[in-house]
Amino acid sequence: MVYIRAKKVKSDQYLYLVKSVWDSKKSTSRQEIVKYLGKASDVIKDDIPIEYRNDPKVLSVLASFNPKDIKKREEATTKSKKQLYKKLISGEIEECIKIYEEYVKIFNAADFFDKILKPTMYEIGEHWASNKISIATEHVASNIAQTLVKIIMDRVSGSTNKKKILICVPLGEEHHLGCDVLETYLSIKGFKIYNMGTSMPTESIISFIESNKPDMVFVSITLPDNLSAGQRLVKKIKEEHNIPIFVGGSAMQTEKIPKMDAKIVLNPSLEEIPKIIRSA
Repeated sequence: MVYIRAKKVKSDQYLYLVKSVWDSKKSTSRQEIVKYLGKASDVIKDDIPIEYRNDPKVLSVLASFNPKDIKKREEATTKSKKQLYKKLISGEIEECIKIYEEYVKIFNAADFFDKILKPTMYEIGEHWASNKISIATEHVASNIAQTLVKIIMDRVSGSTNKKKILICVPLGEEHHLGCDVLETYLSIKGFKIYNMGTSMPTESIISFIESNKPDMVFVSITLPDNLSAGQRLVKKIKEEHNIPIFVGGSAMQTEKIPKMDAKIVLNPSLEEIPKIIRSA
């Protein structure tokens, strides 16, 4: 059984999707957080995990926190995803920028990455895998998406008085859009980011850590074929440096994840990342 729990912080309400779990030792039930949903006024149906998305009780409670705006926000999100898909596969960067600018008038940059860009890129990847679009079209869309993220990044200005974070990929991993999105969001939050999202030898990453002394490392793995390389990278970093390591990315959704001496981060929202950093 799942339900939504609200927590008030100052004047704002924040929502959590929780479920009841039976504790056989204590013969009682306890609450377990399924997902942090975010600020109540910003949460929409798409924020609910797909397996609970049509639960009438969940939707009823969600609507009660945002009765006037939820339909409008859901329509804006659906419309923006459809528009972005079309403009990405046709390579229209200026139109993609306009979609971003219009969307953040209602939401924010984190919502754009989480609710618009990420699911749209997943859809493009699925359509390429099922031959609905060509590999050339997929490459065009990926390149435009990366350009879009960089343009957003160039608009970011903020203090960098927080922790230093290295973002990297294992040798052989050529997908770095996730690294670019994470760099942009954490820079907005004021973190100092070193983005080594391009595949390079492990020795180069170790040397960079030695020279720049980041407070923690995020390793992004997109393709399951690169999990073993990620495992070797994590092991080597641990051998050389006593530093927190987090591993995430699409490849971590597989059932066969090799054991790693790192914290596995399974598909968090961007708003959850700063909390993960603070817990390190």
